Amino acid sequence: MKKPDGCDWTGPLKKYQVHIDSCHETINKCNYCEEIFSTRYTLVEHEKNVCTQITESCPLAKDGCLQEKILKSEMAAHYLSEFHQKCLHGCITNLMQMIDLCRNDIDRTKLYSQSSNLSAVISDSSASIAAVNDCFSRLQQYYEKLTVITDSIQALSDDSIRLSTESLLHQNQLKAFQNEIQEVKQSVNEISSYIAGITSNQEIFQQELLTTKQKVQDLQSVSYHGTLMWKIDNITEKIADAQSERQTSIYSPPFYSSPTGYKMCVRLYVQGDGTARQTHMSLFFLLMRGKYDAILKWPFNFKVTFCLFDQSGQHHHIIDSFRPDIKSNSFQRPRSEMNVASGLPRFFPLPMILQDDNVYVRDDIMYIRCSVDFSDTSKILLPYVLSLNPALPHYVQQNMIQTETERRLQQHQQEPTTRNTNNDSDFVN
Repeated sequence: MKKPDGCDWTGPLKKYQVHIDSCHETINKCNYCEEIFSTRYTLVEHEKNVCTQITESCPLAKDGCLQEKILKSEMAAHYLSEFHQKCLHGCITNLMQMIDLCRNDIDRTKLYSQSSNLSAVISDSSASIAAVNDCFSRLQQYYEKLTVITDSIQALSDDSIRLSTESLLHQNQLKAFQNEIQEVKQSVNEISSYIAGITSNQEIFQQELLTTKQKVQDLQSVSYHGTLMWKIDNITEKIADAQSERQTSIYSPPFYSSPTGYKMCVRLYVQGDGTARQTHMSLFFLLMRGKYDAILKWPFNFKVTFCLFDQSGQHHHIIDSFRPDIKSNSFQRPRSEMNVASGLPRFFPLPMILQDDNVYVRDDIMYIRCSVDFSDTSKILLPYVLSLNPALPHYVQQNMIQTETERRLQQHQQEPTTRNTNNDSDFVN
C-alpha cells in the first residue's frame, strides 16, 4: 500500500533504515530552484515534472543551434524561434542529401552484382560493403536526429494547434467586441441625436418662455388711460451694459391712450444718445402700430410729459415735457412696427444718477412716468398731478385733478375782486 507521503517501498525490516537514509532525508532541496521538500520522493517528482528552472540543451546543439542550456519551460518558445527553424531546415536538407548518397551506393552495388565479370564483383565487393556500412552508420545517426526533429515538430504542431485555437477564440471575441462597439456607437448616435433634438426644443421653449414671460409682465403693467408707470430694475447692470455697448437702450412695455386708442412706448438711453452721450440720460417717446390706427386722428399732437420720481418722499421729481412736431414722421400714422423715437435727449444729468446717494435710484430701481395730456392740463398744475398717490385708481386721480383745477380757477377769479375792493377802500380813505 502506498504511504501518505507517496513512498511505495517494501522490503526486509533490516533494510528499512538504509531506505530511510537514502530516500527520506530530512532536507531535500531542489538542485535547480533550491526549493525544500519533505521527502526525496516529492523532490524527484518535482525535478522530473514541475520545476521550471531545469535547463537542458537543444537537440540540435551539435548541428549549429544554441550551445548554452535553455530553461525547460522556455524550450517550446525556442523551437518556434527563427534561429532554431533555420538549423532544423539545415538538418533536414543534410538528411535528404545523405539518403540520396546511400541510394546511389545501393544502386551501384546492385549493378556490380549483375555483372558477368565475377572477378570485378569480388574485387569491388569489399569496397561496396564498406560503403554500405558507412551509409548505414550515417543513416543511423540521422535517424536519431530525425527522431529528435520529429519530437520537435510534434511540439511545434501542438503549439500551432494551441495557437490556432487561441487565435480562433480571440477572433470570435474580437468579432463579438466589434459588434458590441458598433451597437454602442449606434446607441451613442441615437442618444446624441435625441439630445440634440431636446437641446433644440429646449432653446425654442426657453425663447418662448421668455417671450411669454415678457408678454405677461407687459399685460400686468399695461395701461389704457395714456399714462405709463415704468419700473426699471437692475439699473447698475443696465448702466454697465450701456457703457460696454452690449445694450445701449431699453424699451418700456407698451401702453395705450384707451382700449381703442393710440399704442405707445418709451425708450431710455441710460448713457445718453447723440450729442448727449455720456452726459445725460436720454428719454424718447414712440408711437407704435396699433389695431385701431385707421380710425384715429393723425398726426399725433398731444403733449407728452416725462417724470423721474424722487424716492425720498420729498417730491423733488424731475419733470419735463414736449409738444410733438406734427410735421415730423415720428408723429404720423405708423407704417412699420414703430415710428422713429422723438423726445428729450438731455432729460437728466448722468453724473447725478451715478452718485451712490442719489434719491432717484433706490435698491437698484428707478421709476419713470410718461403721461400723454389729452385735456391740455396747465403746466402750473403738473406738480400737483404728479404728486398724487399712484396707488389711487385712475378715475379717482382724474376727479381730484378736476376738483383742484376748479378750485384754482375759482381762486384765480376771486383775486381781481379782492384787489378792486382794496383799491376802493384806499380811494375812499
